[in-house]
Amino acid sequence: MAATETPNSCSEQRVAERLTIREMGQRGDGVADTLGGQVFVPFTLPAEIVTADPVAGHPDRRTLAAVERESPDRIAPICTHFGICGGCAVQHWRDEPYRAWKRALVVDALSHAGVAATVGDVIGAHGDGRRRMVLHARRGTHDVLQVGFAAPRAHHIVPIDRCPILAPGLDRGIAVAWRLAEPLMPTRKPLDIHLTATETGLDVDIRGSGPLTNKLQQSLTTLASTLRLARLTRHGDLIVQREAPTIRMGRAHVALPPGAFLQATAAGEETLAALVRRHVGSAKTVVDLFCGVGPFALRLAETGRVAAFDSDAPAVAALQRAANMTAGLKPVVAQARDLFRRPMLASELNAFDAAVFDPPRQGAEAQARMLAQSRVP
Repeated sequence: MAATETPNSCSEQRVAERLTIREMGQRGDGVADTLGGQVFVPFTLPAEIVTADPVAGHPDRRTLAAVERESPDRIAPICTHFGICGGCAVQHWRDEPYRAWKRALVVDALSHAGVAATVGDVIGAHGDGRRRMVLHARRGTHDVLQVGFAAPRAHHIVPIDRCPILAPGLDRGIAVAWRLAEPLMPTRKPLDIHLTATETGLDVDIRGSGPLTNKLQQSLTTLASTLRLARLTRHGDLIVQREAPTIRMGRAHVALPPGAFLQATAAGEETLAALVRRHVGSAKTVVDLFCGVGPFALRLAETGRVAAFDSDAPAVAALQRAANMTAGLKPVVAQARDLFRRPMLASELNAFDAAVFDPPRQGAEAQARMLAQSRVP
């Protein structure tokens, strides 16, 4: 339901609307119907009646003003920043309907694509929490430094001092980001500070600072030592390394290249790897396509020979080094190869008993076609 506008009102002067949330949208916003079409209201739940304000320039978006009738599935969020910080969308939702919604996203996507498949239950993979995060540092009002996450669908920063969904290894990550941003304030550049919790300490990559003067680089080197960071880089270029940042994957310990992709949680990686191992079964030869630093390949090598391919040469090199240094693994051959432009051909794939295929978000149509033409069992 939508409130009726006065005849002389214009879009910029629209008053708050009273809306009934029909369902949860794909991005975690409540969906409501109005005379002008459906609109999206963040931090709401299905069947709630809410008051919402228009968003200038976005006719299909609203901001939540008040919840008039709460859903019985609404719970208190675990974070004091929830609703202001843009990092989380559904902390206010009870676990059971949340899981049902997540599963339905997959079911609907497959259905729309015409794919008939059985979809299992959602598997919880939060574990100890997120082991990597990106914090933003900007100059705010009166030139005051702000370090935190971006506000929901906005460019301004919400300064934070804690985040309850982080793994223990990132407990001090926010304080570290504040300390590193302070000497970079004179550069007047917006910073993105990437932090990863590893076995040997925090791995930090600073992006957006622009070229560093010798004095500033020395200042960061001293600060990294004081903070006992495992490594500090700028856009992947080494500033200082106290100890190689490593992550355990099965029996292996992988020394991460700067900016390496990891699953957000260790439990998520372990869950995916267990599913992959179960489906690969007793295959003696396996090809791992889009292997990254080896979360699947290194575990699969405990029982079979593995060939691993990815366009990220530093990641592939890290995987190969880890395999070479780990006792008890079957042979692993890792190679850098652009699987978008040079996919593994069906004739090459036919040499393997199983293929693991984990492409990035944009997909990999050329490689998918070659897999479809192959005889990999």
